[in-house]
Amino acid sequence: MPAKTAFGVDVGGSGIKGAPVDLDTGELTEERFKILTPQPATPEAVVGVIAELLDHFDLDQSVPVGVSFPAPILSGVVPWMANLDQSWVGVNLAEAVRRGTGRNTTVVNDADAAGYAEVAFGVAKDHPGTVAVMTLGTGIGVALITAGKLWPNAELGHLTINGKDAEKWAAASAKERESLTWAKWARRLQRYFTEIDRLLWPDLIVVGGGISRKHDKFLPLLHLRPKIVPAALRNSAGIVGAAVLAWQDAASAQAAATPALRTTPATAATPAPPAAPPSLNA
Repeated sequence: MPAKTAFGVDVGGSGIKGAPVDLDTGELTEERFKILTPQPATPEAVVGVIAELLDHFDLDQSVPVGVSFPAPILSGVVPWMANLDQSWVGVNLAEAVRRGTGRNTTVVNDADAAGYAEVAFGVAKDHPGTVAVMTLGTGIGVALITAGKLWPNAELGHLTINGKDAEKWAAASAKERESLTWAKWARRLQRYFTEIDRLLWPDLIVVGGGISRKHDKFLPLLHLRPKIVPAALRNSAGIVGAAVLAWQDAASAQAAATPALRTTPATAATPAPPAAPPSLNA
């Protein structure tokens, strides 16, 4: 493996996948490995799959691990859940993965991981304005990046549109579930992205998720004010973003644990006393 390597795991409603990532290039160093998401997707079952992924790659214990997860993450804890088992609510994901794998792990919202990957290596790199990275899959994940800074846990896939939760109506899973044509699905995306534009006024919309491989089937059917483009990292963005953040956390932890270098000798000479003031009688 390259010297600067971390491992990313992307937990989704239908599959859990992982791979090692070269952090100089953003490329996967081995083919990603995917296991179907267990049903029901309880904490114990999902952590078991994460452990199986790590075992599959026989990772050295020193390799940082990041997990991209389909829920908001507040100090490692899952406060709310839409697409996995409700028993996740209140669970400390970071601690659950540590117990199940024996590794300290960075955990991050899945849309935030994908957005961070696009900022680090993809089409949003060095973009000076506001970028909305939209992940279309089981649900709709949204990452907001302004001037390279990430606004975490933006759950804008749950906007109410036409009286419905937007992701239940416009996610890629809705297209599959209802056997929608590309044109009919694009009309739903048009309505959703128009609402995103009305609320946020992004300069760029980046569309990711597995279905982004077929972006030519639906992106040309959309007519929006901001530019809209497919994600460069496509369905690997969650893996890459989680790996990048894991490496950063590991580097920060190492720096915090390293004693500061001395800048003065251990036994410094006693400074000379200040000179006496001039005599007033001189």
